[in-house]
Amino acid sequence: MEQPTGHAERVARLVEQFRAIPPDAPVRLAKKTSNLFRPRARTDAPGLDVTGFTNVLAVDPVARTASVEGMVTYEQLVDATLPYGLMPLVVPQLKTITLGGAVTGLGIESSSFRNGCPHESVLEMEILTGDGRVIVARPDNEHAELFRAFPNSYGTLGYALRLEIELEPVKPFVALRHLRFRDPAKLFAELDRLCTERTLGGHPVDFVDGTVFSRDEQYLTVGTFVDEAPYLSDYTWTEIYYRSLQTRAEDFLTVRDYLWRWDTDWFWCSRAFGAQKKWVRRLAGRRFLRSDVYWKIVAFERRTHVNARIERLRGRPPREDVVQDIEVPIGRAEEFCDFFLREVPITPFWICPLKQRPTPDGRPNADWPLYRFTDSLYVNFGFWSTVALEPGQSDGHHNRRIEQVVDSLGGRKSLYSTAFYSEDEFWRLYNGPAYEVVKKTYDPDARLLDLYAKCVRNR
Repeated sequence: MEQPTGHAERVARLVEQFRAIPPDAPVRLAKKTSNLFRPRARTDAPGLDVTGFTNVLAVDPVARTASVEGMVTYEQLVDATLPYGLMPLVVPQLKTITLGGAVTGLGIESSSFRNGCPHESVLEMEILTGDGRVIVARPDNEHAELFRAFPNSYGTLGYALRLEIELEPVKPFVALRHLRFRDPAKLFAELDRLCTERTLGGHPVDFVDGTVFSRDEQYLTVGTFVDEAPYLSDYTWTEIYYRSLQTRAEDFLTVRDYLWRWDTDWFWCSRAFGAQKKWVRRLAGRRFLRSDVYWKIVAFERRTHVNARIERLRGRPPREDVVQDIEVPIGRAEEFCDFFLREVPITPFWICPLKQRPTPDGRPNADWPLYRFTDSLYVNFGFWSTVALEPGQSDGHHNRRIEQVVDSLGGRKSLYSTAFYSEDEFWRLYNGPAYEVVKKTYDPDARLLDLYAKCVRNR
């Protein structure tokens, strides 16, 4: 794939914008959209316009790499690589997540038990740092410290303008097997086995994730690349993917439809907008059954609080947003699942195994200081809904309880959503000393927010 022109010019214009911002003003991105679920303080300060950084610059089918600008969505990237029989090693679940966002934040999907997180397949990054430099960071050059600290920094160390990533070969279709469980202990034991042995019924295991509907109804979904499919299902319009888990033991999807199987209904969150009703789906069509459309509805509610006001007029209790992804070691996953089913009334919820990607000789790939894992298997739990607050409970009650339990189980939580940690607790969990060293090197005048101010204080 030939490289479009203009990247150098876009970088030069962005640097000019940076230099035009007063030295005492904070530097932010002027983005029209976001996949973050935490509020941000309003500001009149000018932002950096990165809307032009949306180009897939090159795909090398021989080296199996892609050079991509930071605001490219995974939908764009997948559409550019699939014609070559290739895909990114990890493709987060929603089409409009950007590559730069997934790397500076954290992404995960059903290939993460073998490929880790998106940042683990990055070969190099071109970054606009907080001191206004544009540098190229690689794991083996003078900016290796920034390269390793960039994941989970959420734009507080700089902005990724271009990334070079690894790709992996795919087959045209994915065969799915949905395994029913009635006991979480048995589910997590089988999950551990699948991720270790990587085989089921003599077939390779290329993808694994799971869905918990209740204490006695859970599913693991195992995906395997295949060259042929006896039939193909379509979950982009009238049919609902997550409901199919309960009604069929096997299924077949194109690779593209598998990668975006969750996007049509934003997992299951589309039900909050009435979008799981047949007549609504037929009326909306495929064009509007997308996670970014639902996100716009959520953003409108956050600005106007129309629904919250209606609920108050109806005499209903206030509700707390509980939108989180957390990871705990596989050996503690049953404990967290039991706690969540007992104390937090949200179902279904998602589970997904992940493990730091090893080098060819079996060693961990790198030390990612702001989001460290041991070399064991972890389980991600994703839950995205609201919970009614009982009398005497303040907003944040359930989220804070979840944070405490996750910490006690040796886990971590992603920072894309609300966080309630004290400052000391936060820096203990997210390696404050390592962060401070890199922050002082690449943003000595604190032009960018620090991680605590951005993720907890929501500045």
